[in-house]
Amino acid sequence: MQQFSRSVRQAGKRLGFVPTMGALHAGHLSLVKMARERSDCVAVSIFVNPLQFGPTEDFSMYPRTFERDCQLLESEGVDVVFAPTVEAMYPTGAKTTVEVAEISDRLDGRSRPGHFKGVTTVVSKLFNIVQPDFAFFGQKDAAQVAILRRMVRDLNFDLEIVVGPIVREPDGLAMSSRNAYLSPEERKQALVLHRALVQVERRFTSGERDVQRLVSAGKQVIAGEPAAKLDYLEIVDPDTLEPVSDLSCGALVAVAVWIGATRLIDNLSLPQR
Repeated sequence: MQQFSRSVRQAGKRLGFVPTMGALHAGHLSLVKMARERSDCVAVSIFVNPLQFGPTEDFSMYPRTFERDCQLLESEGVDVVFAPTVEAMYPTGAKTTVEVAEISDRLDGRSRPGHFKGVTTVVSKLFNIVQPDFAFFGQKDAAQVAILRRMVRDLNFDLEIVVGPIVREPDGLAMSSRNAYLSPEERKQALVLHRALVQVERRFTSGERDVQRLVSAGKQVIAGEPAAKLDYLEIVDPDTLEPVSDLSCGALVAVAVWIGATRLIDNLSLPQR
């Protein structure tokens, strides 16, 4: 991978990079298309990162569809797939981690302690290995995007983070590799995340500016689905992930819900007014 990246740079070409954990869907492929448009060469990593899974989480069960993923990436014209082993990424005796303080403890970081330290550690390693000019991430993981942007700024990574919009199923469900866990009935129940966000957006568009009322409106929708267990629904600053009270500069509405044994996230942006 490093030799390939070096050859790309020596040729004066721009390298786009899409980090993934595999089990690819149309959301991932939309990022690949963006990378194709912005870059001369495109690299995609497939690595299920153990550091970002907690002891009770789904690392061993996380969907792995490597052969299918490679076929999809080949059809999209990807130049190289980087699929390292756990042993290659975390050599025996490795002691170094990367953590963005404070911001990593908000939203998913509060619910999944250590999760974002695992993300920032592996992404910093991938950036060092791949040395891309552009790195592409999806807006569905808005908290991750905020944290990685801060990491890139703080550690002076010489690259640009590019964020692609959320890709949804026709009925509004945000595409996620974890959707594969859902039974047909749970798949219907999972639509409550999108309905809650739409309700918040509708109230906001109608003129509501009280954050607590907007949050309550979204939570009422979640409460109306008996199978849904709310983790959080918050309105936060998209850069710091801190709760906001003033919506005039825009904000992020973020939600996480358990549907059965599957934890799903979604979000939307409220525009400046």
